[in-house]
Amino acid sequence: MSALAALFILVLAFVTATLSGVFGMAGGLVLMGGLALVLPVSAAFVTHGLLQLVANGWRAILHRQHVNWRIVALYAVGSLIAGTAISLIALTPSKPYLFLFMGLLPGLLWLPQDWIKLDAARPLQALLSGIMVTGVNLTAGVAGPLLDIFFVRTALTRHVIVATKAATQVFAHLAKIIVYGGLMLRTHDGAAMPPVWLFAAAIPLSMLGTVVGGRILDRLTDINFKRYTRLIVTAVGIMYLVQAGQLFLSGR
Repeated sequence: MSALAALFILVLAFVTATLSGVFGMAGGLVLMGGLALVLPVSAAFVTHGLLQLVANGWRAILHRQHVNWRIVALYAVGSLIAGTAISLIALTPSKPYLFLFMGLLPGLLWLPQDWIKLDAARPLQALLSGIMVTGVNLTAGVAGPLLDIFFVRTALTRHVIVATKAATQVFAHLAKIIVYGGLMLRTHDGAAMPPVWLFAAAIPLSMLGTVVGGRILDRLTDINFKRYTRLIVTAVGIMYLVQAGQLFLSGR
């Protein structure tokens, strides 16, 4: 791995952890796209899973007093179901399709609220969110916009939303590491992963970004939190659709 690529991943780890610390999902979407630019898809999935596992786990710890543990428990069961099923049919998407999937996901945030009435605070829907979000996470690399539609209609505050989503995503990223890490072991493709020292440097940066993001979150109102989330994620999605189009046209 070149020094420039390594520096890019380190900066990306901090910036995206900060974004996730503020909005609960935008960082993961940005991180996946950035990693896919410099790493093979399978390595990008595992690296994304490891960095986001740390960022989300640390965020859940920092905001643990706000976590809704009933939602997390039900989500974990759904995540186990989805991870087990997809591990049997694991298929790594090509880069054009990966960017296409990531570019289309933000469109979920613009669906009229009365079209899909999902609420993670309801037990059955918390379980459903674990199945659906983990399933999409394992095929598209990220699933933040899908997870968000289970929370935008709840009566939960921004702190509870961010903390609970962080705790749920620990399970989604564990599933990604296990499924795609296992695939890389079977295909002897471990050399595509970044070196261990890069993770050793990126993990503290992710934790620092999470702390910075939490302080920014404290300054936002609940209204601005939801408004900015949708706008930022949509802008990222448009950039990914453009990237997907370029990759399809170039035949890569």
